[in-house]
Amino acid sequence: MQPPALPETAKRKLDLIFEGIRYTDALGRATEHSFPGFYPYRFKPGEHDPTGRGKAMVPYSLATSDGVFARIKGNGDSAWSVTGSFESGYRLAHDRGTHPETSVEFMNLPKWMHGKTSDGFPMAQAGITLHHDMAVINVAPACQYFLADKQDGQSMRCLFCGYGAPDARTEQLGQVMDRTSLSPLTYTRLKETLDAALRESEIRHIYLVGGSMTDWREEGERFIELAREVQTVNRHRIPVTCGSGALPEECLRRLHDENLVDAVCFNLEVWSERLFSQVCPGKHRFVGYQRWIGALESAVSFWGKGRVYTAMVAGIELEPEYGLTEKEAIELALEGAETLGAKGIIPIYSLYWPIAGRDHPKHLEKLRSYFERVNLGYFDIRRKYELNIWDGFMCHRCGYMQMECDIDHALCA
Repeated sequence: MQPPALPETAKRKLDLIFEGIRYTDALGRATEHSFPGFYPYRFKPGEHDPTGRGKAMVPYSLATSDGVFARIKGNGDSAWSVTGSFESGYRLAHDRGTHPETSVEFMNLPKWMHGKTSDGFPMAQAGITLHHDMAVINVAPACQYFLADKQDGQSMRCLFCGYGAPDARTEQLGQVMDRTSLSPLTYTRLKETLDAALRESEIRHIYLVGGSMTDWREEGERFIELAREVQTVNRHRIPVTCGSGALPEECLRRLHDENLVDAVCFNLEVWSERLFSQVCPGKHRFVGYQRWIGALESAVSFWGKGRVYTAMVAGIELEPEYGLTEKEAIELALEGAETLGAKGIIPIYSLYWPIAGRDHPKHLEKLRSYFERVNLGYFDIRRKYELNIWDGFMCHRCGYMQMECDIDHALCA
């Protein structure tokens, strides 16, 4: 039976995700020894700026003593703040006292992030990032959908995504857009860096991702190649998940039969063919909605229930161009969870963050309500179909923008 409200730890995480944290000297000092965020803290007009530059680096994430792990979003209007120091310990507090003050830690910056590969390449640029105890490997980040021919003036990229655009990372990693295989030097650097990371950092999950290719068979070949290279240094057989796009059955068979990955996650992103074609035009054009679902079903036949996932961009349905009320969007999301769950496929609802200009407080309030209600309803569906998120895929210690593991950890541990 669905809980009447989020558990306290999950509610605190949701508050942190939406409200963010304002800058303090303590938060700034924490950056000196913490895994850095990808985006700097940007000071609001009139906000005290001790840097004098309008922006400052802050840590990527934080973890509370009772197991809340969340990505840090900078917000000068937030009631949340961090005090303390590395020596005395950090504290997370809320101005209005709606949450008790608690001790908090930041993920330490590992030594390997300062290291270099045997050819002098910075390990920090070798394609590995950490989400606490998860190593995310992305050595081919650029997505071909960004460069595909437009249809009726529309780009083929997924509408919520800006990450896959070809940029400096593509050149640093030696990715050639129309070439399936990556260079031997890219893999040498990756393996040396991953080996260093595995020796130093507590890594319990390895997640393989990359930019999509317009030919799903070629994308399958790339991920088979990548998984083979990763397994050569994965000496303790840490669980590996293939986070590619949907792949044809012959590629799934090789990934499974060669024991290259332990789980798969093909991101369908949204439920219903209508939304899929609008939100993910490239995926719909080059793979297709029905083939995407068919690939997820085929994956269940190989890896079994509990090892097949699909990330869903929770909340993009609320954008006005899709014409859904909050109630209709929630019902549609839970319809998808029910349909996929009955097939042994486990959705993971990753929070959608509105594009600039659409982050009005009222819209964020509606998005928060949607995200909370979907997660509470989905808890029931997971229990109904006995869908347990496998600890080898993801846990509450690495899901920084998702809530399922937090709710399950609080209610089912």
